[in-house]
Amino acid sequence: MCVYAETAYKLHYVCVVCRLSFKRHAGEHACPACGAAMACAGHDFAAPRRGDVSGWSVVVAVLREGLRYEGFEPCGCGRDPKYRPRTRAQLRVREVEGERAGLSRGEALARRDPWPRG
Repeated sequence: MCVYAETAYKLHYVCVVCRLSFKRHAGEHACPACGAAMACAGHDFAAPRRGDVSGWSVVVAVLREGLRYEGFEPCGCGRDPKYRPRTRAQLRVREVEGERAGLSRGEALARRDPWPRG
C-alpha cells in the first residue's frame, strides 16, 4: 500500500541559517525570520534543538549533498529506513571511510554500515 500516495503529507522545510524547521506542503518557501529560501529536508526530519550547533552542522552537511531525511521509499511502500548521520562523530566516520573506499561524500553519508568490521 502506498502510504504517501494516499494523502498529501507535508514535508519538513529547514532554514539552516536561523535553525528553524517547519512542515509545509511541497513547493518553494521562504524563511519567516530571514526571508532566505528554505531547504526541503524530507518527510521524516527531526530537527536538533536550536542551540545544538554541532547537530545543525550535520544537517547542513547532509542537505548540502542533496540527501533528504526519508524513512520510507518516496511512495511510502518500502519500510527500510534511510540512514542519515545525526552526530559529528558519525559524520566524520562516514567521510573518512568513504574516502578510503573511493565513494563520493553523498554515497558515504547515505550508507547505513557499508564497512565490514574486521
